[in-house]
Amino acid sequence: MKQPRRSDQQLTDLTNRLRSKEYYKTSMKIDRLIAAVALLMSVAIVSVSAQQPRPSAPAGTTPAPAQTGSVAVPESKMAVIYSDAFLDPKNGIAKFNALLGTLNREFQPRQTELQGLQTRITTLAKEIEDQSAVAAPDSLRQKRDQLTQMNTDFKRKGEDAEAAYARRRQEIFTPLQQDIGKALEIFAKARGINLIVDGSQVPMVYAADALDITAAFITEFNAKNPATASVTPRP
Repeated sequence: MKQPRRSDQQLTDLTNRLRSKEYYKTSMKIDRLIAAVALLMSVAIVSVSAQQPRPSAPAGTTPAPAQTGSVAVPESKMAVIYSDAFLDPKNGIAKFNALLGTLNREFQPRQTELQGLQTRITTLAKEIEDQSAVAAPDSLRQKRDQLTQMNTDFKRKGEDAEAAYARRRQEIFTPLQQDIGKALEIFAKARGINLIVDGSQVPMVYAADALDITAAFITEFNAKNPATASVTPRP
C-alpha cells in the first residue's frame, strides 16, 4: 500500500517549537518542545471541522462504499492527540523532563557566569552614576571604558552560550523526537488508526472525548521509554 508523503516543512515547523525562551533569567526553560510528533506517523493532519457529515443510510440497509467516479473512497478511523500534554511535568512524557533537567544542569555554570557578570555591570554602572559629579574625569573615563568592555563581553558570552545551548538542546531532544514519532506510528497501527489530528496544532470546532488518545499514548510511551535512560555526555 502506498504510504502518504511525510512533510519536511511540517517537521521543520515542529522543530522550531523547540526553543529557549528566556536564557538569561534565573531558570532556563524550553518554551515549546518538538516532542509533539516527529513525522506524525506519516499521515495527513486535517481539521475535524473540515469534514462533512455523511448522510445516514435508510434503516435496514447496508451503506455502500462512497464512490468518486469509479474509485472507492475508503473508510477512515481517526483519533485526536494533544501534543502540548507531552510537556506536562507530572502527567506528560517523563523522559522530556529528565532530559530538560540534564540540559539545564550542563549549562548551569555558564548561566552562573553570566549572572555574575551582569551583577558586576550593574554595580559599576551605579558607581559611575554616583561619582559622576565628584570623581576626576580620567577616573570616570576609565570606568566608562571598563563598563563598555564588560557589556561587550556579556553580549558575546551570552550569544555564545545561547548558540551552544540550542545546539546541545537539539542534540539531546532529536532522538526523543524520533522515538515519539515511531512510537505513535506503532500505537496507531496496532489500533487500526490511519489518521491522527494534533489538537494542539490544528484548530478544531469539536472533537469527542472518545477520540482523544493523548493519555493512553503517554502512558504506553512512558512504560516503554523510562525517564532514567542515559544521555550521551557532551564531548
